Amino acid sequence: MENLWAPWRSIYIGKPQTGCIFCEKLNSDEDKENLVVYRGDKTFVIMNLYPYNNGHLLIAPKRHVGDITELTEEELLELNKMTRFMVQSLRRAFGNPHGFNIGMNLGKVAGAGIPGHLHVHIVPRWKVTRILWQSSGIPGSFPRGCKGPMKK
Repeated sequence: MENLWAPWRSIYIGKPQTGCIFCEKLNSDEDKENLVVYRGDKTFVIMNLYPYNNGHLLIAPKRHVGDITELTEEELLELNKMTRFMVQSLRRAFGNPHGFNIGMNLGKVAGAGIPGHLHVHIVPRWKVTRILWQSSGIPGSFPRGCKGPMKK
């Protein structure tokens, strides 16, 4: 797929940001409702509420920090190890996608939707000419079976 366009994300893009969604999810005990997949010692993983593709995950440090240079060595190490672990997990859960986009946007001008809390995007990719599913445009409306891999 040459371009990854997710029109259902326009709901998110147009929303004014209030507070830190990562800190809110981290401080809640409602992991299932908040799409929290895993909690480590220094980082945690959530499913993206406005995914580009099936399996789009976000990995963030537990500490509210906006730049990679502000991470401690321990946070940086766990962030990288968690990224590797989640790629392995997504391969098992989704039948070995053909590739992954992995990255972070530092600062609003770089495209960060939540510039105050650093996070890594992991987006599985497949060799197809279309996105594997179309969303209804309603936040959290995942296709049937999409939340199933969260249990794996």
